[in-house]
Amino acid sequence: MQRMTGLLVGAIFGAVFVVVNAQSPLDAVTANILRAAACLAAVAVAGMWVATVRRERPGAGERRSMYGRGYLVVVAAEAILLFGGLRVLAAWGSPEQANVAWVALVVGVHFIALAPVWKDRGIAVPGVVLTLLGAGGLALASTAAVAWVPLVSGVLSGVALLAGAVTFGWRAVTARTA
Repeated sequence: MQRMTGLLVGAIFGAVFVVVNAQSPLDAVTANILRAAACLAAVAVAGMWVATVRRERPGAGERRSMYGRGYLVVVAAEAILLFGGLRVLAAWGSPEQANVAWVALVVGVHFIALAPVWKDRGIAVPGVVLTLLGAGGLALASTAAVAWVPLVSGVLSGVALLAGAVTFGWRAVTARTA
């Protein structure tokens, strides 16, 4: 159940990444299609979460909480890096688009840091993807291609989170019914 909750959180944040960042230079139709698809994917993961909640029995397969001290340390460091980094970017006069790149980078590093805490190497995969998309966006932010940063670091990060949440959520739901 904890894993499905993590996938639900990832899907919600993925949808937010897409909805907020699907904008110009994309045309309005493409942006709206991306937003609608992101919302549908998040709703699908929410449905899988509900199906899992209904199927699991209380106390069945209880194990150590994923949200212990290690998790709290990683999240605290993430918050400090996130908000501190945004202030630094503003102080340096970075374009506003660099903010989404910084968020993607920090969220990616947060997943990488959680892999050993949760003893789950799989969580590092979206971490590496988001870290690379964030770094790419930061590199683009100082070029004439700055308008593409929300697509690269925001929309693509959201798509990566949603694709992972839908894929692993589906696998978890179908494995239980098989």
